[in-house]
Amino acid sequence: MTNREWSPAFTARVAEQMRRARKAAGLTVTEAAEACAALGLAVPKTTITNLETGRRSSIDLAEFLVLAEVYKVPPVSLLFPLGLEASVEVLPDREVSTWDAVAWFTGETRLERPAPEESARGVLDTFRAHSDAVATALASTRLAKERRRKASTTLDSGRREALLEAAGAYEQLAFDDCRELREFRLTMRQRGLTPPSLPTELSFVDEHDPED
Repeated sequence: MTNREWSPAFTARVAEQMRRARKAAGLTVTEAAEACAALGLAVPKTTITNLETGRRSSIDLAEFLVLAEVYKVPPVSLLFPLGLEASVEVLPDREVSTWDAVAWFTGETRLERPAPEESARGVLDTFRAHSDAVATALASTRLAKERRRKASTTLDSGRREALLEAAGAYEQLAFDDCRELREFRLTMRQRGLTPPSLPTELSFVDEHDPED
């Protein structure tokens, strides 16, 4: 497929996904347009209709993002119909599996070796690793608190002792995870990167060393 053919075909595929998403969200064209306006970007009913019916061969990026939010779907799912088509022509004359197209778009294509830290892919990988570290620290912190809570509410002295011992082990794990997260964030800052804000439960990680 040539570039001249690929571009409108790509838009048509996105438009079909948007139509599916709108209907799945239970919205009429009028309601979708009103929801866009409420988000701060007016997308006329005619624009949505013309896109869905193929009378419009391109879509504005801002409109695309606002409509994705209105339909409550990840924008990438509108670009590549994962689960509906086995493969897509991701670029002119380049057909790949739909999952590979998604991975390419999100910067998750499998690499033979780690990307250079300062490359765009290296930065993406760093933030993904940070997200994993936050999830790990949050899970272990919550488990430690839950084990301590159970130990404090039982009236069985024998069970209480066992629960306190288990709580101590979970608290050590949480301590180690939070310290690792803190070191990760310090390293990010040293590289000139700005880490995302932490969940309220982990705000102490940036305030002081977990040993304090």
